[in-house]
Amino acid sequence: MAVELKGTDVVVIGLGAVGGVAVLPLTQAGLEVIGLEAGGWLHPPDFAPDELRNNVRGWPYAVQKANREIPVHRRTASAPDSPRRAVHPMMNAVGGTTVHYWAQSWRLNPWDFKVVSETTRRYGASRIPAGSTVEDWPFGLEALEPYYDIVEHEIGISGKAGNIGGVIDDAGNIFEGPRKREYPMPPLRGTEFTDLLGTAARRLGWHPFPGPAAINSVPYQDRSACVYHGFCNRGGCHVGAKNSTAVSTIPKAQETGRLQVVTRAHVTRIEVDRDGRVRGVTYLWNGTEYFQPADVVLLASYTYENVRLLLLSTSTPYPNGLSNNGEQVGRHYFSHSTGAGVQALFPHDLNCWYGLPAQGVAVDNWADDNFDHAGLDFIGGGNLWVFSDRRPISAAGMNTFGRAPRWGAAWKRFIKENADRSIGSYLQKTTLPYEDNYLDLHPTVTDPLGDPVCRITADFKDNEKKVAAFVQDKMVAWFEEAGAVDIVRQGVGTMGPSTHAYGGTRMGDNAETNVVDRWGFSHEAPNLGVLGGSVMGTSGAHNPTETAQALAWRTAEYLVDHWRDIAG
Repeated sequence: MAVELKGTDVVVIGLGAVGGVAVLPLTQAGLEVIGLEAGGWLHPPDFAPDELRNNVRGWPYAVQKANREIPVHRRTASAPDSPRRAVHPMMNAVGGTTVHYWAQSWRLNPWDFKVVSETTRRYGASRIPAGSTVEDWPFGLEALEPYYDIVEHEIGISGKAGNIGGVIDDAGNIFEGPRKREYPMPPLRGTEFTDLLGTAARRLGWHPFPGPAAINSVPYQDRSACVYHGFCNRGGCHVGAKNSTAVSTIPKAQETGRLQVVTRAHVTRIEVDRDGRVRGVTYLWNGTEYFQPADVVLLASYTYENVRLLLLSTSTPYPNGLSNNGEQVGRHYFSHSTGAGVQALFPHDLNCWYGLPAQGVAVDNWADDNFDHAGLDFIGGGNLWVFSDRRPISAAGMNTFGRAPRWGAAWKRFIKENADRSIGSYLQKTTLPYEDNYLDLHPTVTDPLGDPVCRITADFKDNEKKVAAFVQDKMVAWFEEAGAVDIVRQGVGTMGPSTHAYGGTRMGDNAETNVVDRWGFSHEAPNLGVLGGSVMGTSGAHNPTETAQALAWRTAEYLVDHWRDIAG
């Protein structure tokens, strides 16, 4: 029998990128909030610049729970399971993966909200890929822009705007949608390498610009500026310059006195009453089961765990899982490709040791629908990104471009001579949801409690493969223009567990094809909100974190404004 605790206004499940944002407007409005986090607090001594621990072993002490819940992937419903990863790309901690992520903080472009209608308008309805379940978002960029603006200033984002109120600035991203004002901080500093690539892009007639990052380029809100120590690839920031929710919005919410953070809390079920309304959550803490009553529950445990927890929360009103009577939980899943990059070898050192992956130069000429697709056989595109980020272990794993064996004395000589002459690229590409890409519960693989882990059934389709090849062509041309002497294209990759996972609880006005409404609340259980990439219906060609955070603030604000109607 679970120990029943005193009730609260709101329970937020997960205090990562989105739950850690939502708690701030809720508590500032006077609501009492309990945040249940599966991990614990991390502190500056936990952020040692240790490539072996952070990048190879994946912070084993911090992500222990997540590593026991790694989703299982298979390409199709008839394919065998792919080899299961040893380290989950996500982590458990207050602040979640914003503690160790790259901190790239992008807005979506206007096209990303209207893929179906804009594609149909420009090229005809037949250009929507066969089998895709993509829908327009229930609103456009203009509805989310105010929340992008709030998040950028509350979290702390550095960057250069390219479109303020329709006024274009070539120093920023000229393809972005209109924004209200400039970023709160200037962009992170460039390097000789990013200057080299920026100059090459301009020679090609492209428009390079510094990317936005949740990292202080100057002191901000009593937190230090970045010291460029070079372990942001999968490491925390010992000076607090990386603006994870653990150092930004969560402490601000705690200052109100209305946020109680419960760490090491393993949520197992969301409970409902006989009418199908959410009444609280059950969780394990230190071996004891507790029931936390709440008027409203916000699920913010990332895409895979959002879906898994809903499917595990069966009841008489929801025999197939919470908010799943319409059989939409787990549908419309997709993720960004983890492959299809391009690596280049230069005839000279690039001086790319350390630095950070959010410190780079971008090109958006080939992203989304920024270029004419009339003569092409795909829709969407990709963001081209190159950056300074190199450490010893990763350098030792560099591609040898067929110029040396992969082991032995000749390999060692090659690495010694070329470790700072090789560079990769980070290419974010449009991906779409399809009918046969989905999430469900694995029939045999379980976590230590005996609950099934999430199963990913997904593969890249022709449209995504064509986008990848096209974007690789552009990256090859960019590297060649910059003076590369050898170039290798990587494979398209898989749709296994990703830090950029979308869908599964998609947002939309149509309850027959979506789990939550335009405000992020369940079509079936009205006092259940869902936060994160799982509500997003398109990916765009950019990292999802800032969009997910803007949506989280929007959902929280809507809850405050409509408290009586939602809480009941």
